[in-house]
Amino acid sequence: MRRVTIPVPDLTLALELDLPSHAHMALDEVLLEAVAAGRRPPLLRFWGWTEPTLVLGSNQSVSNEVDQDAAALRGFTITRRLSGGGTMLAEPGRTITWSLAIPAEPVAGMSFADSFAYLDRWAVEALRGLGVDAGYRPLNDIVSPAGKIAGAAQARRRGALLHHVTMAYSMDQQALRELIRVGRPTVTEKGVRSADKVVSPLDTLLDATREEVVAALADASGAVPGRLEQPELEKAADLVAGKYARREWIHRLP
Repeated sequence: MRRVTIPVPDLTLALELDLPSHAHMALDEVLLEAVAAGRRPPLLRFWGWTEPTLVLGSNQSVSNEVDQDAAALRGFTITRRLSGGGTMLAEPGRTITWSLAIPAEPVAGMSFADSFAYLDRWAVEALRGLGVDAGYRPLNDIVSPAGKIAGAAQARRRGALLHHVTMAYSMDQQALRELIRVGRPTVTEKGVRSADKVVSPLDTLLDATREEVVAALADASGAVPGRLEQPELEKAADLVAGKYARREWIHRLP
C-alpha cells in the first residue's frame, strides 16, 4: 500500500511530552500563534496525558455535557480547548492525542469538511497498515465498522490552523456514559451538544500496544524530528494561569 504522509511542507515532529490537561490546551494556542506569526515551523505534536480529563469544545456548556458529580467522584479534570467540536474523554496510557499547528495554505480552497478528511488521511492509512479496517466519516471521525476510533477538531487564526485528534486506544465504556451527558436532557439551550456515537477503542481491533501505535503514526506522518522550545512552554504556563485553569474560561458556558 502506498504510504500517505501529512501533506504539509517542512513539518516537524515532537513526541509525547507529559503535561497536565490545562497545559496542553494552552500549548496548542501558543503554537498556533507562533505558526501564524512565522516564529516556528509547522509542528506535529503528540500529547502525554498525566491525569484523566474531560475536554470540552470551545462552544459547549459544562452542565449540558459533563456529569460533574461523576467527574469529581472519578477524579477527572474538566478543561476547555480552543477548538470546537464535542466533549472528549482522555486518560493516561489509554488515549492517543496529537495536534497539528500549521499554515492554512495546504487546505486553501477546501471546504471545512474536506480539510478534516485531508489532514487525517495519513492516520487512516497508518491504521490500515497496522491491520485496522479504518475509514473516515464526515465531518470529523476516524472509524471502524464497529464504531468511532477518533474525533478531530480545528481552530484557525490569521492564516494558521490548529487541527487535533483524540483517539481511543482503550476505554471504559461505562465510565464514558457516566461522565459525558450524551442522550440526557438539555440543561441549557446554550452551547453545542456532543453527538451520541458508538466508540470502538483500538485495543479491541488490534494487538499492538499503545506505544507501538504512536510510533507507527509518528513514522507514517513523514515529519522530521523537531522540538518544543522552552519559551513556548513558559508562555503556555503563563496562559494556564491566566486563562485555561480559570473557572471563567472552563465555565464560560456554564
